[in-house]
Amino acid sequence: MYTRFFRWASDRLHDDGVIALITNRNFIEKAAFDGFRKDVESEFQEIYVVDLGGDVRANPKLSGTKHNVFGIQTGVTISFLVKRHKQKGCKIFYARRPEFDSAEDKLAFLTSSKLSGMKFERIEPDKKGNWVDLTDNDWDDFIPLVSKAAKSNKTGAKSQAIFRLFSRGLGTFRDEWVYDEDADILAKKMRHFISVYEDVLQSLDHSDRDTIKWDRELEKHLKSRVTKTFEDQSIRAVQFRPFTKRWVYFDRHLNGMTYQLPSLFKVGENNPTITILGIASANPLAVFSCDTLFDLGQLKNGNGGTQGVPLYRYTSSGERVDNITDWGLKQFQTHYGKAEKICKEDIFHYVYAVLHDPFYREKYAMNLKREFPRIPFYPGFGKWANWGKRLMELHIGYETVEPWPLKRIDAPDEKARAASVSPKVVLKADKETCVIRLDVETQLSGIPVEAWTYRLGNRSGLEWVLDQYREKTPKDSTIREKFNTYRFADYKEKVIDLLMRVTRVSVETMEIVEAMRSAHRRGSADENCDGLSEALDGP
Repeated sequence: MYTRFFRWASDRLHDDGVIALITNRNFIEKAAFDGFRKDVESEFQEIYVVDLGGDVRANPKLSGTKHNVFGIQTGVTISFLVKRHKQKGCKIFYARRPEFDSAEDKLAFLTSSKLSGMKFERIEPDKKGNWVDLTDNDWDDFIPLVSKAAKSNKTGAKSQAIFRLFSRGLGTFRDEWVYDEDADILAKKMRHFISVYEDVLQSLDHSDRDTIKWDRELEKHLKSRVTKTFEDQSIRAVQFRPFTKRWVYFDRHLNGMTYQLPSLFKVGENNPTITILGIASANPLAVFSCDTLFDLGQLKNGNGGTQGVPLYRYTSSGERVDNITDWGLKQFQTHYGKAEKICKEDIFHYVYAVLHDPFYREKYAMNLKREFPRIPFYPGFGKWANWGKRLMELHIGYETVEPWPLKRIDAPDEKARAASVSPKVVLKADKETCVIRLDVETQLSGIPVEAWTYRLGNRSGLEWVLDQYREKTPKDSTIREKFNTYRFADYKEKVIDLLMRVTRVSVETMEIVEAMRSAHRRGSADENCDGLSEALDGP
């Protein structure tokens, strides 16, 4: 809404004037506001931005009550936009308070400062309309992973990308209903859900209407007289979070948004997919792989944003075809020559490796927050493709890798056993002692330090597992009263086995990532890294 306030105010200025607004700070740096920034730059001759920070969502180390001038979670900015009809062009000036200044410090600064005496940095926006965190690298020389033009199958240069289709993960809008650890429980939930929906549709009984979760999309289907029946084949496997699978009732009417997923995942067939988090967000790049449907929040709890590029896609007739474009294949074959016999699956693995490259992630961190990855041509294509293939085998096949030999220690809780109750669930990790406590009876020790360094988004793989198997009281009252059967004790042995396997995956992933650090990248990144690469490689 606040961008509309800028529009409203600008429309009411004449040839000369000033707009002064205190607003959310997202418009300064978020990719979603690149058009807004270009627009105000075209309308005003001077822009002064005083960034007070305090964006708790972007930096969890901040406290809203301590660091935000309003005690809220959203960062705050003061903007002065000046129109001078006799002046051409636009000058942009930016000042920011230190990230960890307290709210009192910021308010004291504002009280004692005059705009005329404030130290501003002159900003020269780049061609994409970015104002802050500007980059100066060879990003634009790389080839795009995806593009909207390629997705729509348009012809021309702008349609050139490695992958044809990409999709956001499944946004159900009713996770507690359509997800479950137990397929039978899921079926019972969805039979009830569909029964209530059909009763309302047929105007038979509205007394149970509020026992299911409605949203705008479902209300639209109701008005359109869409009928539903329970279908067994709609219960599908889904990668819900890293190293955590669930069952989902996959249905375009009963899931809020299915995006392109029906064209990427066919019943009974697996489709290797690279999933990515970090685009147009404050999150650093996170990458995982799966071969099933995946959730929108797969790589981030809360507001999700996980996107996926699969190896294959399906036509409207159900035919499986390559999702890597012929254009993409030609770029690789042309660059590396006939000596490298490159196929599309090799490119798929190569891309997965590059997205794990620590040098790539560090150097292009700001670019990766703003747009989809672009892929460089590294020397030694085969080596990178092999790394990517092994990483994908580990990440997709995590349930079948050899378990890491963690030490299990059991100390029976006699009081709990005497009372015939389950031991109190703990599910906490102590990284300093390399111990995981599952409940008051059982702990695992001997976890390698490297296992904690393999991170997906805001936590390690092991921490993702611990988080997803906690006992949580469902928010939905119907689920809570009729279908809440989950108890950690029923899954304890499964979780222990899973933690051992994820430990193996984490350690071996980090071994590959460390090997990447010494790889040559001449010709794909700036020449400053060549000496370091050669030094790491040795003579």
